[in-house]
Amino acid sequence: MTAPATTTADLSGTYILDPTHTRLGFVARHAMITKVRGSFGDFEATATLDFTDPTKSAANVTIQVASIDTGQAQRDEHLRTNDFFDVPSFPTWTFISTSVQVKGGDEFALHGDLTIKGVSQPISIDFEHVGTATDVYGNLRAGFEGRATINRKDFGVTWNAPLEAGGVLVGEKIVLEFDVSAIKS
Repeated sequence: MTAPATTTADLSGTYILDPTHTRLGFVARHAMITKVRGSFGDFEATATLDFTDPTKSAANVTIQVASIDTGQAQRDEHLRTNDFFDVPSFPTWTFISTSVQVKGGDEFALHGDLTIKGVSQPISIDFEHVGTATDVYGNLRAGFEGRATINRKDFGVTWNAPLEAGGVLVGEKIVLEFDVSAIKS
């Protein structure tokens, strides 16, 4: 990477997420004692970024749910079934932003509607702009890290199994994680 771009006017514009340098992931509590991490490998996303007035920025994301990867094939197949995401009936998830709130410095809240299994719910994603740079190919890149917490039951993802010692196999709270490298188009 080379030196960062110098003006906000140079930075503002339409960006696409670079799938080879972006991770759209999640963390779920498993068996009440550990966490399972996963991500989606197939997605498309665009963002209109306004570095002069970030409240004018927007983003749209479509995730192909079949691309889920938790590092364990049997679990991934179970997640694709109607017990969880019902991929044959609901092959995509979408996020469409509705507003951006400046929190201070390089921190923002991206508000929007997340749709999972045909159920749309408003969510807020806390993002930090971690930098901009021109890569070795001349592409202007912007980097962001973000997190949001959702309740999977709010989206109709309700399957669970009780544990003999008490509690359940899968926690309700899911942390969504975003490590984004976006290229100005």
